[in-house]
Amino acid sequence: MKLLFKLQTLKSLWTLKPPNGTFHGHPRLLASDVYSQYESIRRGEQEIPKYFNFASDVLDKWSEIEKAGKRPSNPAFWWINGKGEEVKWSFEELGFLSRKVANVLTKVCGLQKGDRIVVILPRIPEWWLVNVACMRAGIVLIPGISQLSAKDILYRLQASKAACIITDDTLAPAVDSVASECQFLKSKLIVSKGSREGWLNFTDLYKNQSADHSCVKTRIQDSMTIFFTSGTTGSPKMTEHSQGSLGFRPLLSERYWLDLTPSDVIWNTADTGWIMASLASVFDPWVFGSCIFIHMLPQIESATILNTLCRFPIDTLVGAPTLFRMLVQNDLSNYKFMNLKHSVSGGEPLNPEVMAQWKSKTGLDIHEVYGQTETGVICSVFKGMKIKPGSMGKAAPFYDVQIIDKNANILLPGQQGEIAVRSKPIRPLGLFSEYVDNPKKTAESERGDFYVTGDRGTMDEDGYFQFIGRDDDIIISSGYRIGPFEVESALIEHPAVAETAVVSSPDALRGEVVKAFVVLSPTFSASDLESLTCDLQEHVKKTTAPYKYPRKVEFVQELPKTVTGKIKRNELRNKEWGRM
Repeated sequence: MKLLFKLQTLKSLWTLKPPNGTFHGHPRLLASDVYSQYESIRRGEQEIPKYFNFASDVLDKWSEIEKAGKRPSNPAFWWINGKGEEVKWSFEELGFLSRKVANVLTKVCGLQKGDRIVVILPRIPEWWLVNVACMRAGIVLIPGISQLSAKDILYRLQASKAACIITDDTLAPAVDSVASECQFLKSKLIVSKGSREGWLNFTDLYKNQSADHSCVKTRIQDSMTIFFTSGTTGSPKMTEHSQGSLGFRPLLSERYWLDLTPSDVIWNTADTGWIMASLASVFDPWVFGSCIFIHMLPQIESATILNTLCRFPIDTLVGAPTLFRMLVQNDLSNYKFMNLKHSVSGGEPLNPEVMAQWKSKTGLDIHEVYGQTETGVICSVFKGMKIKPGSMGKAAPFYDVQIIDKNANILLPGQQGEIAVRSKPIRPLGLFSEYVDNPKKTAESERGDFYVTGDRGTMDEDGYFQFIGRDDDIIISSGYRIGPFEVESALIEHPAVAETAVVSSPDALRGEVVKAFVVLSPTFSASDLESLTCDLQEHVKKTTAPYKYPRKVEFVQELPKTVTGKIKRNELRNKEWGRM
């Protein structure tokens, strides 16, 4: 798919003004900073450039500003592992080290512009060096989560035709078990203090490389990153993003969901295998010259998160709803955050009750964002915007987001339909390029003039969107359409409920009914679960429309989740319907 950009397009797509009603300038940004240099393009006075490379056009520019003494002294990258180890890099140091890594990839491994590399590493500094090195060399990065199995790795290597893989001691044996079946795989790099037969030691190589490397020239539509994303059926799809959709996009439109400055420190807890790591731990913060803070976080634990917020000057925290649900279970009066001013949640809807608890315990609002691997952030609650509990905010600038029906007709406010992004006649800059090697799936993602997310929702008269559920999560009981999120939000208001997931369950009379899986709060003890079930059912009837109440309730110790903390409703649903 070609990305088409016209001067008038920028003017017409800027449909949402920030809270102060102006587009231009930021009181805390310097006139000489990188973001401000693209002001004329944001105003629609200049064409989007044909060539762009995030490393040379953003990171190296910040390095120059830094050396000129025009940027605050905080680092560009700040990493800790919770065991006393710490890494701090300025933009100049990031550039120096990433050029060394670029030489490893090109000179040692023989990779060329357009080649693909699979990178499966935990939250360690090397992951960021490889990211920037790939930008410099024009190599296409394919990130993966550390929990991948040998079978998962085999599929990714074969499907992507990757020429190189970088991982650590944990996954190297899994890679070795399948490498012989991957005909395109030429090089294996291991991040390790030791050596392994058949592998090149990443650390030893890059430390001994020259830092003399010239950044390649890349077009704005050139492939930059491929994410493997799972659907409801079939194998994971390769979702391709370009230099424009990941790297140039935040220079145009994304100031308002993070609203960062060069003085700010942002901590995003997302796993390195997902697009949120790219958005909130690479591109969007570094556009503003902000400091990216990373804790290695082998496990997501409340005490570790809270103590880190108390010990380090973190301004912005970005996490999945599960993170905030977990944190509000603690007595937060025992913690004094050093600098936290902004909380952002994304990945799935956040229950209003959790937002209220976080607000009452910290004084901070949680700003929701919504998007997908294919889209990046397309809806958000900006700073200064009125917060409507249960809403994921308004459409982000440059996205025309609508609720449509099965015939791609735009629905009126309040009507339920599918959340979609207008993709014709002009494809928005932040939208993915294609599903690689899968034109059928790429075509199926379009309906009329829209890219269809597969999520159902509504939009109110003020332009606020509300998530109802995945199209396949919707429960139809006796003809009524019921979204799981609204039932879950009602249940979690009850003091006995710590977490809950709602799915459909077969019923002879109604076809299917609402079933709730409930994890009890650790502070709540119930000897009579039958009585508690009735209590929960009555609570839902009083909180939302009575027909939505869960006719079945099952108490469980924990809910199945993805590595990013999303609840696996499909697993619970399949179990209910005997499809496991």
